[in-house]
Amino acid sequence: MPPLILVTGATGYIASLLIPQLLEHGYRVRAMARQPERLRKRGWYKQTEMIYGDVTEPESLAPALDGVHTAYYLIHNMSRGHGYTTAEIEGARNFAEAAERAGVQHIIYLGGLADPKQHIAPHMRSRIETGVMLQQGKVPVTEFRAGVIAGSGSISFEMIRFMTELFPIIPGPIWLKNKSQPIAVQNVIDYLIAALTNPNGQDGVFEIGMPQVFTYQELMQIYARIRGHKRGIILMPWIPVWFMAFGIDLMTPVPYPIAYALVDGLSNDSLILDDTAQKAFPEVKLMDYESTVAGALRRLHPLKIERVWESAPKGYDDSSGVKILKHEGFFIQHCEVRVHAPAEKIAAAIPADTVGENHFLRHSKFAFGEAWMEWRVNDDSSLTQTAYFAPRGTWGFLYWYFLLPLHRLRFDKSIRDIAKKAVVQ
Repeated sequence: MPPLILVTGATGYIASLLIPQLLEHGYRVRAMARQPERLRKRGWYKQTEMIYGDVTEPESLAPALDGVHTAYYLIHNMSRGHGYTTAEIEGARNFAEAAERAGVQHIIYLGGLADPKQHIAPHMRSRIETGVMLQQGKVPVTEFRAGVIAGSGSISFEMIRFMTELFPIIPGPIWLKNKSQPIAVQNVIDYLIAALTNPNGQDGVFEIGMPQVFTYQELMQIYARIRGHKRGIILMPWIPVWFMAFGIDLMTPVPYPIAYALVDGLSNDSLILDDTAQKAFPEVKLMDYESTVAGALRRLHPLKIERVWESAPKGYDDSSGVKILKHEGFFIQHCEVRVHAPAEKIAAAIPADTVGENHFLRHSKFAFGEAWMEWRVNDDSSLTQTAYFAPRGTWGFLYWYFLLPLHRLRFDKSIRDIAKKAVVQ
């Protein structure tokens, strides 16, 4: 029987990519989350054992760790805002102690890339201290330290994507001149999986990233070039961190507490000082940044992104129950209604080309973006409707925001018309 692998932080970005690849490799997977019900609509849900667990509640960890061979520690608390650093250290201590009691053989942790000998932002210091706390236990710990993770859905990449798409001249702090060695998200997953079986990865700290060094502003300009935009950057050293974080929260999918931590983290270089990772894990073939960006842009399609809104917590909904969010390069509106008609009649009322069984998609392309309308008919005779708009440049953003009231009216009318037609047929 293959070993049982625990993935903590299962509702997070890295876990959502890691779990299906672990399953493909034949491992048994247990997914731990504070809200495991949010995972019910993931494609891998039925293949994975779900369990509640919170590292700030030590009593919840014993059931989660029972019988586990290796545990992935993919937890951060930046979204909690003030006091998250204390919570992270406490959680790591609780987890290390519980893993030791449960007889876990190995912990694999994904942390942040920074020089701990330098004065670094609290976010980066907390990532490193979390690793130190895990290593104080008796269970061997493999720690990977990564900087900017490039790939569709990564908060770092989405911040770059949305800001570069929006602004012809991108405003930013002087820290955009600082240096970074990003890493493709697939390579992060490659390292995490390789550590399960590579004997060189059973213990130690490994700094991971591309061999190329970029400034943060170069990362944005490369994205712009590949996307077909011309972008300038204006550096304004007087911009306070809170103001930058507020703008990022408003214009990108990154919420304020995380944006604040990320912007604050730009105040230091994020460079590999020890290149032993490539020597220890030669099976990981590193992707370059240009190819990674191009790959992310090829995923700019509704059928290729993670459908996080279907199980999103309250707060995404407006007063009418429509979920509105920014995600993986898209503006998205989503709602679900019950239709008093058989599923086949609902499907027959949908004015679109068939993509799959009870799944329909209509596509429109403009100079300033691409739009899709998607419908899914469920077995319980409910109908979900999701509108996607991928803005292309500044005009795409202006089009979306200025016409948002009209979009809402058309969105509501579309699903009402389908429901009415299905009932009267």
